[in-house]
Amino acid sequence: MAEKEKKNFVLMQEGKDTNVVFSNAQPRGAALKAAARGYTEIRLRERGTKRVHVFNGGRIETTAPANRPKWLPSKVWKATVKKLGVEHLK
Repeated sequence: MAEKEKKNFVLMQEGKDTNVVFSNAQPRGAALKAAARGYTEIRLRERGTKRVHVFNGGRIETTAPANRPKWLPSKVWKATVKKLGVEHLK
């Protein structure tokens, strides 16, 4: 089975790139990683293109599954995102 090529997404804040980069095959996966770190207004610029993927994100604390490993705490954070659209830079 062929593995999808990963893309790099740069987190943007106040209309400028930051030094935070998330890698994933899809923008939603990168947005979930950003939301897991606590970002709520997520704007990801796809490297090599002029596309900016816009998401609203958050995270909620939930109970870990019963078959969790011993090192995993009983409460874990679960990330959620909703895509608002794609913008194109000039």
